[in-house]
Amino acid sequence: MPDRSGSACLRRVHIAALATYVPPRVLTNADLEKMVDTNDEWIVQRTGIRERHIVERGVATSDLAKEAALAAICQAGLTPDDIDLIIVGTTTPDTIFPSTACRVQHKIAASRAWGFDLGAACSGFTYSLTAAAQMVATGAHRHALVIGADVMSSIIDYQDRATCVLFGDGAGAVIVSPMNAPVPDGELGIIDFAHEIDGSGGPALCMPAGGSLRPASRETVDERLHFVKQDGQAVFKFAVRKTEEICRRLLERHGLTPADVDLFVSHQANRRIIESAASRLELPADRVVINIDRYGNTTGATIPLALNDARAAGRLNAGDLVLMASVGAGFTVGAVLVRWSI
Repeated sequence: MPDRSGSACLRRVHIAALATYVPPRVLTNADLEKMVDTNDEWIVQRTGIRERHIVERGVATSDLAKEAALAAICQAGLTPDDIDLIIVGTTTPDTIFPSTACRVQHKIAASRAWGFDLGAACSGFTYSLTAAAQMVATGAHRHALVIGADVMSSIIDYQDRATCVLFGDGAGAVIVSPMNAPVPDGELGIIDFAHEIDGSGGPALCMPAGGSLRPASRETVDERLHFVKQDGQAVFKFAVRKTEEICRRLLERHGLTPADVDLFVSHQANRRIIESAASRLELPADRVVINIDRYGNTTGATIPLALNDARAAGRLNAGDLVLMASVGAGFTVGAVLVRWSI
């Protein structure tokens, strides 16, 4: 990774393992037609989504995170005791406190790890990956577990046809570790990142109540303010513009152009957003991963789910230059550039 401090002691790190998990229950567009005034054609045309996975009652974000975490740890040839740090990017923590990271640590028996939750909405995974990579790059930790997980169905109003069709539940986990052998700069591993926030966009995508500003009350519940609220047009325009901007900024920093990218893995919020941003970047369809049709928007989990699907399809291989990008509520914006190594 680049040395932003001026020191030459940072070590190169990489994604050493990747695993995902979604709950078995599937909610199709046909199912939603029975719940709200909508139809499959409208949903597919506007969003690209055909189905999404939804947890059963009583299943929490930490439960999904646990499954992905254990699979990633096993894939890396590690044990839970090898994990030094756990970062969970989530918008739907099990509870406000204790953190979901604490619950995951206990559930996987990672006895030597510390950790925390990171709240960046749909940028939760890219932000968490960046934070963990910095920790490992400095030598402070050897193996970090990064999880993007959400049970979005817990905060979705299934009477609101504009939002209930968009979201699903899922989890993805990666292990961030130092490279085993020295490699020339830029060849393998996590290369760089770029992030920004714009708080002026907060009202466009939010959950209005449930925090310190508007604690739960009879009024907030009656007004259905504990569910996701979204200004779709504002989010669409901002997401397309900022995805292009952040990606170009990151690539230009390294003398690269979109033509150098082997695989573009965007947050899966809406098919039209991904296609519009890819078009602006002049990326051909065969270099763009879109799997929103099968999962919907799983918030923190979308990028690892897309990476894993691409790998399973033979579209992601060692040596590929991978550009991840995200835009989320806040607004949060992020991009991570990786030379894939597994």
